[in-house]
Amino acid sequence: MKKALFLLLTVATLAGCNQENDKSAAQQVRDPLSVTPSPELLDQLKLSAVSTQPVAETLRVSGRIDFDEQRLARIGATVTGRVTDIDALLGQSVKKGEVLAKLNSSELSSQQLAYLKARAELELNRRNAERAKALFEADVIGAAELQRRESEYQISKAETRAASDQLQLLGVGPAAIERLGKQGEVNSVTPVVATLNGVVVERKLAQGQVVQPADSLFVVADLSRLWAVAQVPEQQVSQVKTGQSVSIEVPALGHEKLVGKLIFVGQTIDPETRTVLVRTELDNRDGRLKPAMLASMLIEAKPVNRLVIPAGAVVRENDEDNVFVAEGDGAFRLAKVKLGPEQGGVRVVLSGLKGGEKLVVDGAFHLNNERNRKEMEGS
Repeated sequence: MKKALFLLLTVATLAGCNQENDKSAAQQVRDPLSVTPSPELLDQLKLSAVSTQPVAETLRVSGRIDFDEQRLARIGATVTGRVTDIDALLGQSVKKGEVLAKLNSSELSSQQLAYLKARAELELNRRNAERAKALFEADVIGAAELQRRESEYQISKAETRAASDQLQLLGVGPAAIERLGKQGEVNSVTPVVATLNGVVVERKLAQGQVVQPADSLFVVADLSRLWAVAQVPEQQVSQVKTGQSVSIEVPALGHEKLVGKLIFVGQTIDPETRTVLVRTELDNRDGRLKPAMLASMLIEAKPVNRLVIPAGAVVRENDEDNVFVAEGDGAFRLAKVKLGPEQGGVRVVLSGLKGGEKLVVDGAFHLNNERNRKEMEGS
């Protein structure tokens, strides 16, 4: 009897020891992401529910500074000719009407001779028509002869106008044509002149080169206003409209932000890049901007309701964004989230939260220190 009682007491004692060991093991196996702060720390924490608010997202797209094509002139020769003089250098500022180069053209000489011949025949036929009119009135010639002379005169007038128009197409002005008619001096040299005020940004000719009217010899640009152009991805096209405010960051200017408005949003998508061209105008009277400079365009899109959290609620852990979510009974759990960039003190939630959760929005840093401390003590 005593022996049986002893065995029962031994079994009960061992069972109690096993329960204590299991309880101790359970205490040791704790969730490393969960923490229950001390009452003092809990009083310092500020909690707030995850909510939505209108957020105007800023699209950042790569771009460049470019010429304003409305202030750009591609200047060529008006006739086929050989380059005899080049007066403009690359980078030189020029005025409208200034001579950039001179050409010697046999085509121009031939057309001037054709004009002089037409003008001489016009004068001859004019006199013949006047003489025929006088003879007709004196009843010396008939009406048929008078009509023939007047017809020749009208044809000569038309031929002279056509020769004059042809000279103007070759770049000869009305004053020069009138001077040619009076003086009769043929000049085979024609100038290539600037058609607007600006800077010579391209020069494509050499001394002695034979050029055609289709050749672009100079490009002159007015650099006082330039464009900033960028390509917006197809998925974000709905967020950009003409007239939207944009900021331009130019690395060459130390990322200084230049403010402008979208003046153009393309109507077609580039099939290769799946992007749409947008552009804005920039004042460049100080000359700091240069075409082809790299730039980033920041486009402020239309506000939409998004899930947001205060930037102060974010805890960086292992190069990832995290927040502390209240679990009840004074416990908090560290949850990984994906967030957008900070805007106005808040960050848009991309994933990790559904809305309505209570987060630690003030004191999260100290709470994370407490969690790390307890984790180290537990290990």
